Amino acid sequence: MKRRVVITSMGVISSLGHTPGEIIHSLKEEKVNFARPVFDREVVTAPVANFNLREFTGRFKDGRYCNRGARFAVASAITAAKNSGYPKEAREEAGLFVGTGPNLDIGGEFPEIKGGDIDRDDLQALWILKFLPNTAASIIAKLVGVHGENLTVTTACSASLQAVGEAFRKIKAGYLDFAFAGGGDSRLSPGGILAYKKAGALYAGNSDPYKASRPFDCSRKGFVPGEGGAFFLLEEREKALRRGATIHGEICGYASSLDAYNMTAPEREGRWGRIAVLSALREAEMAPAEIDVISTHGTGTLLNDAREAALIEDIYAGYTPRVIALKSWIGHTASACGALELAISLVCMKEGYLPEVRNLEEPCHRNINFIRKGENCFFNTFIIENFGFGGQNSVLVVKRAGDRNNTDT
Repeated sequence: MKRRVVITSMGVISSLGHTPGEIIHSLKEEKVNFARPVFDREVVTAPVANFNLREFTGRFKDGRYCNRGARFAVASAITAAKNSGYPKEAREEAGLFVGTGPNLDIGGEFPEIKGGDIDRDDLQALWILKFLPNTAASIIAKLVGVHGENLTVTTACSASLQAVGEAFRKIKAGYLDFAFAGGGDSRLSPGGILAYKKAGALYAGNSDPYKASRPFDCSRKGFVPGEGGAFFLLEEREKALRRGATIHGEICGYASSLDAYNMTAPEREGRWGRIAVLSALREAEMAPAEIDVISTHGTGTLLNDAREAALIEDIYAGYTPRVIALKSWIGHTASACGALELAISLVCMKEGYLPEVRNLEEPCHRNINFIRKGENCFFNTFIIENFGFGGQNSVLVVKRAGDRNNTDT
């Protein structure tokens, strides 16, 4: 019998809120948080307001070694663990899969560098931990009580979706019965903003900040960086049913690929992104016509949106899946985007609601069923697409779990 994998718990830290109720309220009331950072008034960001890691961990000395992105990962993982129904002693054999990005807050960590010398009297003895990719995983393991198979994924904007996908594969194949998977990230420091600004990927201009993020619009001018984190408990379905767990959704298919083309630009024909989508659908044993909603990568950059729109038109020709772009609500959360967009999509599926693609006034492609106004919409399946720097592609297929103990039925 094939092993099936379901999502039985989640934790979210986002600019729309930290609970499903807060998130759906923000979507329906069109409440977003876009602002210009004090250190660069040319750009727009989507920060998480009033976040304090200690509200999730309590007093915890190792918190000093978390960069801001790692803090979001830790907080959302702790929330998922608390919501899981498993006491700490029962989590020992769980796996842990974390999507994370680099700490680009170089100036914040080393405000004065002369002649390449970074040493100073007040430099933390373990300052390196703020720059190691697996610091978040180490702290999550300690706080949540996880000792099983683990992986830290650093594949740019695909990272957290790939972390979820790899956890799915391990459970499906029988290596694990349950695992925590997700990620967190923040690039809203001067160093992070400078990096993307130099690459020419960011929106920059003097217009209304709330109009800056406009995926798939003909007047798009780059992405708006955001931040946050999301984590999930993935579980073998029969195990979840036996313990009476709430099932938020079932993961049916996953795939990843590499463009092997350009360090920042997507491959022109979209061949390998297309292969990733079709591979995920094949594993899910679904045809394109069976997908109700596409949660796009939708960054708002010229090349990415054009390629993704062409890919959608190609794969779903003759069908009309509804298309959303959640980065128009939360900004581009870098390596955390897949996990955050999975969490928000699950909330939308439960609530039967789809948010509009914000600021979409003149779509770059006319034959795509973009959500132009928020609507009540019952749907059973969705697919998430992430396409990151370095030609990293990842795709996840999710369906409503129509079984007992499922609050979505």
